[in-house]
Amino acid sequence: MRDLEEMGAAAGALLKERGERIAIAESSSGGLISAALLAVPGASIYYAGGGIIYTGRALKGLLGLSRTDIGVRGLRSSSEPYAAFLAETVRAKHRVDWGLAETGAAGPTGNPYGDPAGHTCLAIAGPKSETLTLRTGSADRSENMWLFAEAALELLVSTLETAPRQPRPPG
Repeated sequence: MRDLEEMGAAAGALLKERGERIAIAESSSGGLISAALLAVPGASIYYAGGGIIYTGRALKGLLGLSRTDIGVRGLRSSSEPYAAFLAETVRAKHRVDWGLAETGAAGPTGNPYGDPAGHTCLAIAGPKSETLTLRTGSADRSENMWLFAEAALELLVSTLETAPRQPRPPG
């Protein structure tokens, strides 16, 4: 079993050190990204909230978006543009410095859009934005969930390490 606190430690330390906050919208990682960030003592300093956006109902209830909102923008789930849109949306909804989104197909089969099991797209929105597509080549649902979360946290750390710092208002 992986150690959640260890997984989230580097990202948590960077967010604390930078004085910045994050919100998460994840799907196929099933909450593991949030769990890793929340396992770090002092997470309330940087973790604003998040949700598992697994269904259209969750999309509406947690982010205030409908499938029509997505379709009008020409987006489809499990794509980098969709992940980037979710990252920016969760960032704006929580009024935080960073948004992180994950959307994919953990397995054991692919998704209705033609992506195979083990496919996910990740996005960070903030002072620096990044996207990444990961394909594990595996149909192992549980392992893919962990790999998706680990990749998201690695992307977050690399982005935080190279992003410009945001000026803070006095007081």
